[in-house]
Amino acid sequence: MSNPFQTKYQDKDDNELIAQAREGSKIALETLIKKHQHYIYNVALKMTLSPFDAEDVTQEVLIKVITNLAQFKGESNFRTWLYRITFNHFLKMKKVWLEDYIISFDQYGSELGQMPDTDLSDLEKAEMKELIQEANISCMSGMLLCLDREQRLVYVLGEIFGIDHTIGSQMLDITKDNFRQRLSRARRDLYNFMNNKCGLINTSNPCRCDRKTKSFIKAGWVDKDKMKYNTSYLKKIKEEAPKKAEDLCDLTEIEYADLFRNHPFQEKEHHKKLFTNLLTDDRISNLFNLN
Repeated sequence: MSNPFQTKYQDKDDNELIAQAREGSKIALETLIKKHQHYIYNVALKMTLSPFDAEDVTQEVLIKVITNLAQFKGESNFRTWLYRITFNHFLKMKKVWLEDYIISFDQYGSELGQMPDTDLSDLEKAEMKELIQEANISCMSGMLLCLDREQRLVYVLGEIFGIDHTIGSQMLDITKDNFRQRLSRARRDLYNFMNNKCGLINTSNPCRCDRKTKSFIKAGWVDKDKMKYNTSYLKKIKEEAPKKAEDLCDLTEIEYADLFRNHPFQEKEHHKKLFTNLLTDDRISNLFNLN
């Protein structure tokens, strides 16, 4: 899979697929969608925390992109054009319910603090390994919602997916300095919270994923019968993302960043269903005479 978030990514294949799709090639349009769908979906998942919302948002974005393909003249970089539309949609979309539930680091920390700790036996830890990891991803993903949307998006792009400030600033249509400043503020706010609450790096903090797992299950944050995050993946984000941001000098910052980069990179096989849904959309069927 060619990674559009890498500096060396080339748009040539995209431009050829666009030309073929305009001539009515269903295969070309599906290939174009599949090339970018997983990246759009994984960023959407970090923005919404809900696989269902992320799928809906991904479909909304792709409809918007495809119906506006006629406006892409090939004079600019397709990647920049595509992801500028995508991320602008993420920033302006209607709030998902979790954004109203998790509103600040203080509120989130208080919520976590009120959840009882339960020590697990070694046998329970072994049996509940996948659920403990699900609790870990769920809790850390909740931390991202404590950031405002702009901070969250810049953090997801710049820190988790390792997009450099040049590409990131182009995709968000801001200056390089603004991208770096927003990323710096997001890191500061997030890592300050983690350093004071989370025991993953700062072991002097009492909070541990295994001790919270049963409370997460009871509260509905983790569904033991149907996991949302720790499932349906073959690799981690760090295996798909470019090298981590070059401006991370502090070892602790690197360790915190790696925690997020160790989360799954989801490649769910919903692209067929998504493509079928797109083909039944009147706006698309009226634009393309696909064969």
